Amino acid sequence: MSTLDWVVLFGTLALIATYGIYKTYGPKSLDSYLRGKNSMNWWSIGLSIMATQASAITFLSTPGQAYEDGMRFIQFYFGLPLAMIIISVVFIPIYYKLKVYTAYEFLENRFDLKTRTLAALLFIIQRGLAAGITIYAPAIILSTLLGWNLTATNILIGSVVILYTVSGGTEAVSITQKQQMAVMMGGMILAGIIVIQMLPISFQEAMHVAGKMDKLNMVNFEFDISDRYNVWSGMTAAVFLFLSYFGTDQSQVQRYLSGQTLSQSRMGLIMNGFLKIPMQFIILFIGVMVFVFYQFFLPPVVFNTVQTDKLRQSEYAGEFEGLEADYAENFEKSKASYLDMLDAIEQEDLGRETEIREKLTILKSEQKAIRDDVKDLIVTNDPVAETRDTDYVFMRFVMDNLPKGIIGLLFAVIFSAAMSSTASELNALGSTTTIDLYKRSIKKGASDKHYLKSSKLFTAFWGLGAILFATYASLFENLIQAVNLLGSLFYGTILGIFLVAFFMKWVKGQAVFIAALLSQALVLFVHFSNGDLADGNLWDIGFLWYNPIGCLAVMLFAAVIQLVIPGKTASEE
Repeated sequence: MSTLDWVVLFGTLALIATYGIYKTYGPKSLDSYLRGKNSMNWWSIGLSIMATQASAITFLSTPGQAYEDGMRFIQFYFGLPLAMIIISVVFIPIYYKLKVYTAYEFLENRFDLKTRTLAALLFIIQRGLAAGITIYAPAIILSTLLGWNLTATNILIGSVVILYTVSGGTEAVSITQKQQMAVMMGGMILAGIIVIQMLPISFQEAMHVAGKMDKLNMVNFEFDISDRYNVWSGMTAAVFLFLSYFGTDQSQVQRYLSGQTLSQSRMGLIMNGFLKIPMQFIILFIGVMVFVFYQFFLPPVVFNTVQTDKLRQSEYAGEFEGLEADYAENFEKSKASYLDMLDAIEQEDLGRETEIREKLTILKSEQKAIRDDVKDLIVTNDPVAETRDTDYVFMRFVMDNLPKGIIGLLFAVIFSAAMSSTASELNALGSTTTIDLYKRSIKKGASDKHYLKSSKLFTAFWGLGAILFATYASLFENLIQAVNLLGSLFYGTILGIFLVAFFMKWVKGQAVFIAALLSQALVLFVHFSNGDLADGNLWDIGFLWYNPIGCLAVMLFAAVIQLVIPGKTASEE
């Protein structure tokens, strides 16, 4: 990192935070703090929704995932436009009609207080933990790459977010997210252009290499319930996830409740539905181009070079250098084979092309074996070392190959993404805690000024909690892995409650409350008994399917329970 890179990085972050505070400074009511004076137009809403979902992991992990696994992850988003249309038609009009601050207020109008409280608590549990991981996940990678202290990195990200989120509320979050999206997508597109220009072969030849190595695998119609990324999971299980995330998760609902009108909010959601897939395509495609780049320029044997630097200073240095030499020799053979394959493609010699591809498959297997041996050495040298290096692929490429200034901009992309998603989470947690728990059940009838102050304090509380969790997250490795599933573990149940409310008018509060508890227990049972069938587990189900399981279970249980328990009048409910 040069001086110019540091100036670009901190200058970008400081300008965004300062702009957000400046534009939203001044006295506020509870309504303006939580709904942003209903001043957002459709494209601001659309950008805010996209920025909320696009965490730092999107920009760190997605290119690395494409490097390893190709572009099949994009199928996860195929059902997003359908989900946005359903939410625009069914969910948003009801929220606007009732003039709610949070999605869960509607549930008390439809059912009762305990159902509202249950849904709010399920949201708070999963989103409160997720806020810590939203900070921790990029911080551990950025601190490694920059040589910073991990705790200091957590505090930096969290403190900046708390500052402008507490100060300006929903409006500050939405305003800063527009700037953050400009930085994020501008930086990524620039990086994509640069990597294509750096390739020693033509763009057409690069596409041949990517295609022959199965990196352009965007569509898979094979049905496999254990596979998270195919057309069927994207158009079914993922739709349930998107319906719950965008329709019932307060971090997203709060984005479009700040719209000027119902139409503006709908247009913002539809914008997200149709721009998210191209956005993910761009990020994945950049990862594929980085893969092609490293077929002609020697990549690190492990992309987390901090771990390999430790090996060089250890008693295993000689063994590591021998593996590095084998890796370099394998690379030269692979590079020559790629050039031969491109020549065979140009000569339309299918037999020779097939023969070379088989040779490349063998070479890639040997390369993987060498990498695995190096990772084993890393663990032998440091038993607690993290050897999964997919998240380091893109930023390692950036630091090793991109010009000064651009490196700082790409780090600003990662920090901006971490800030944008964390700000929405803290804003939503503060709102839900204030409106659905504190104001409704703990301190009723206080002044507007009191609840405004409470909302700011709860937002700061959740922000400090997220920093604390991120700081000590390394002590809870199993929990960190589980947080990746948190959305799917809880979203199905929450969505089921809302769908019963919308479409099963004859079901009352007692039935849906019991159904939600049973369904949540069922999803947790499925998860904890899930895994490889060969290991004696009951089933092998991709976690995306937890969403329809939880949702449909709530609807089924609610219907059965309502038929069993005595009917109640509306007044009794």
